[in-house]
Amino acid sequence: MRSPAVPVDGDPDADSIRSAVGLTLAGWGVGLLVTALVLWSPYVLFGYRNPLMHVVLDSVDACVALLAAYLLHGRFLRRGRVQDLLLAQGLVLLAVAGLGLTALAEWLSHGQHGTLDVWLPLVLRVAGAVLITAAAVVRPGRRTVRVGWPWTVVVPAAVVVTASAALWTWRDRLPSALWTPEASVPAVQGLLTGHPVLVTAQAGTALCFAVASLLFSAQAARRPDPLLHWLGPACALAAFARVNYALFPSLYTDWLYAGDVLRTGFYLLLLVGALREIEQYWNAYSRAAVLEDRRRLARELHDGVVQELSLIRMAGHGLPPGAPARERILGACDRALDEARAAVHALGHGGDETLGLLLHRAAREMAQRHGVRLEVVVDEAVDADPEQRHALVRIAREAVTNAVRHGRAERLCLRLARDGDHSSLVVEDDGTGFDVGRATGTGAGYGLISMRERARSLPGALEVRSEPGVGSEVTVTW
Repeated sequence: MRSPAVPVDGDPDADSIRSAVGLTLAGWGVGLLVTALVLWSPYVLFGYRNPLMHVVLDSVDACVALLAAYLLHGRFLRRGRVQDLLLAQGLVLLAVAGLGLTALAEWLSHGQHGTLDVWLPLVLRVAGAVLITAAAVVRPGRRTVRVGWPWTVVVPAAVVVTASAALWTWRDRLPSALWTPEASVPAVQGLLTGHPVLVTAQAGTALCFAVASLLFSAQAARRPDPLLHWLGPACALAAFARVNYALFPSLYTDWLYAGDVLRTGFYLLLLVGALREIEQYWNAYSRAAVLEDRRRLARELHDGVVQELSLIRMAGHGLPPGAPARERILGACDRALDEARAAVHALGHGGDETLGLLLHRAAREMAQRHGVRLEVVVDEAVDADPEQRHALVRIAREAVTNAVRHGRAERLCLRLARDGDHSSLVVEDDGTGFDVGRATGTGAGYGLISMRERARSLPGALEVRSEPGVGSEVTVTW
């Protein structure tokens, strides 16, 4: 999936920060609780015989790792960030280590349990943990010059080939992963009965995941990235899984251990992050499709309706100056052109401009259209959502049009300001003014009715002040 680019940078709100930190703390709490229960509770065992469940969890974990690696590979192709590449490579190594590698290594070692079948997956898992930690340490925005699909596979493949060749060469000299034969029997297994190298490797892997958990959580608090949001608690569970593996090493693959459950928790949280990533991708894809369709409609309106209205206006200027329909035709054409151009602009820009910028543009167009002086005073700190921006611009255009057409105004002032918790838009003119009571009564024109309805939809209120001979003032407050 190469397009569209998924936005992940921005300023997260307080709820997002609390959620990221809270999830990571919850992951640490669950891992610590499970480990404590296994160590000190007489009612919780560290291992249960269940060969089928063990195979199912191994398969599910590997599939989730590959799915997440694929998504990160797509992000790497789109953005070229080193962090995505390292994460994808680390997850590929973890997936390879769990995809039947133990059984394959045991077959290659001719049934010698506790040697190649333990050390090869362990080396790959340590390498995967180191790459994931490196992804957490590297600066999130750092990019690499070389961007291509092989880089996600080349490094893991090189690690697998190198580790397999080295361990195969030294297979006869590899020590047993467990100190005593009793350590291979889950029912009588004691603490820290594995080879010192095994225990050290598991402890080092746990430390890597713990560091990655803290760093990913800190990054998620600064960046609204759905995958990073779940990597913090996921790595916390992975860290405690490795602690359990160090405390209770075993050669039995048909037993389900507490470490296996915590490891699966790591992959399940990773799956949640991957699903959120997919959801964000398709939302971005939908927005891109809608924006492209809006731009297409804007082009059709500009090249079709606007051009035809311009031709009608030119033909209207050819009518005799004294013809009764001439002014009505020209006025209708001007209003239709204003509406069509406003629609073209709204469709073409997708609502990504500020309210102040929209008002400045509308004011400039209206001043040029009607040949009046229009002063604009805008507080750029005042903004609104896209629907509110559209309604406010339409109210401003209608107020200016009424002032010029009915009040014969020559100078207008448009002000946008904030007063406490409320914002206001004011259009003031020096026209002839009118009787507000008569204009807003039962015989009110459609222009005033439309402005009032748009103001209510903000939600807000419209106030009109005017007296004959002293101009008028239209105020929208929301």
